[in-house]
Amino acid sequence: MRLAAENLTWRAGGRAVVDGVSLETRPAEFLGIVGPNGSGKTTLIAMLAGLKRPHGGTVTLDRRPITGLSRRDLARALALVEQQAETGERLTARQAVELGRTPHLGALSPWGERDEAIVARALAAVDMAPFADRLWHSLSGGERQRLHIARALAQEPEILILDEPTNHLDVEHQLGLLALVRRRGGTVLAALHDLNHAAMFADRIAVMQGGRLVALGTPSEVLTPERIAAVFKVAASVEAGPGERPFIRFAPPDLAAMEARA
Repeated sequence: MRLAAENLTWRAGGRAVVDGVSLETRPAEFLGIVGPNGSGKTTLIAMLAGLKRPHGGTVTLDRRPITGLSRRDLARALALVEQQAETGERLTARQAVELGRTPHLGALSPWGERDEAIVARALAAVDMAPFADRLWHSLSGGERQRLHIARALAQEPEILILDEPTNHLDVEHQLGLLALVRRRGGTVLAALHDLNHAAMFADRIAVMQGGRLVALGTPSEVLTPERIAAVFKVAASVEAGPGERPFIRFAPPDLAAMEARA
């Protein structure tokens, strides 16, 4: 299954937040999206997930416009993990993850043992099984984020869309969850804040700047010192890391120059 954007545009306040972006996922790949704050990553993710209707361009799923799909059919094909999603409902951790099974339930397919097993596996996968009976409002931000990912796993999508999924997580769970979604199979499309995470897990990386797609390729092709300096405004060196993937070392800022400019 392929998710594709063609010439996507979104405007707000008289400016293009996303400006003519085209890209397409490949089956079973991890496609990372990186860019500085304000580059349009979250808005692009929202359009790809069907939460925002683009002002220009189209989003297709296996060449079918997603605007023509029912919410149920779309939810069976893809799941979205947002940066932050809250609820006022008095839910337990398990009930929050159970919501991921909603697209698969109906009069002819009621809740059953298979659904119970899928939810249990999803909770265990994100180390939240011991918290299953805890109320949502009693959980930390990191624990809630792990439940969002568990809910998406329980949805069993072919395409998993993640918007900065490691927010609120400690380093152990950041790396563990990115490894989990990579090895689960299916396609992963993830906006990532950490360039080394993108280099470590993504098969290809899309680089956003000022609402535009300025590079798309393998981590080694796009994460060069020159592009990092141009897009992120920081100096860095790039060396070979594990598996010959690039590892980025950032240079400390020139504090004297910063103070002089201030």
